[in-house]
Amino acid sequence: MEGTTRNNAIRSDNRNRVYLYIALAVLLLAVVFLLIKLFFSNPQINAHLLKNEIFLNENLVYTDNTPGASKWSWEFGDGNKSKEQSGYYRFREAGTYLVRLTVDGDMQQQFAVVVKDTVPLVLADSIRISGPTAGVTGMQLRLEAEGDANIFEWAFGETGRVDVKGRNAYYTYRMPGRYTVTLRTDKSTVPVYYVLNITEPLTDIGLVDPNAGGQALMDDFKTRLQAIANGANFNTHYYYLVRKYLCNGEKTTAQAEDETGRKNTDFYSYCIGLTFSKNVVIDEVSLTLSPSKCVSLVQVKQHRRS
Repeated sequence: MEGTTRNNAIRSDNRNRVYLYIALAVLLLAVVFLLIKLFFSNPQINAHLLKNEIFLNENLVYTDNTPGASKWSWEFGDGNKSKEQSGYYRFREAGTYLVRLTVDGDMQQQFAVVVKDTVPLVLADSIRISGPTAGVTGMQLRLEAEGDANIFEWAFGETGRVDVKGRNAYYTYRMPGRYTVTLRTDKSTVPVYYVLNITEPLTDIGLVDPNAGGQALMDDFKTRLQAIANGANFNTHYYYLVRKYLCNGEKTTAQAEDETGRKNTDFYSYCIGLTFSKNVVIDEVSLTLSPSKCVSLVQVKQHRRS
């Protein structure tokens, strides 16, 4: 009888310990749950910008890592917004902007961003494009890159891909239009752009046969140059001369002599100069023909009308 009582007491103590352990476990879980609830009920925004001061054409990089967040609204201070958690944005105008982030509809944080006017250039970005600014379909154009670089990739805007590689680029357009030529090099941080206006070739010009006589050829040449100097349509007269007499050689040497002396340049640069000059009178034109009957040298005597 005494042994039975002792066994019952031991079993009772064991049950009490189990109940105690269960109560402690429940209490511990409750504390953990409470801490988690307190932590997530009042989270802090964890957002930042890569830089608070940028230049135009430079991206504003933004990101948010707020725990448990599911909705974002970035307002950039210029009327534009983004619902992405992280990303980048480019401002169109210089100025100071107040960028505001709203997380999950109620939590907010603001950043002041200064956008400066221009991106400072480094010496490696001194790449330039020289060549004609207009052309006609079916005629080969030549553009040249000026500057220190080793790799040149040209996209003429018609095919949507890189068309030519190398310092000098030759290209023939199939369709008329206004095209933006893009040049990328290994020394430029940004592409170099160049605009070309391409038109259909003119078919209603009375052409002079180069075999009809030297004087007729030079008179025709002189008439076209004078028209350019007088402000007539540049494409009409310039490409007429280039196609019919220079065999498309826009870099043909041109010598111009006036009151200031004699200057040597290429034919394209000379004609472009005529469009900016005022009161220029073409007095005399002399042409040198190669064995292939292409003009290889243009000599012009001119003066400025007072």
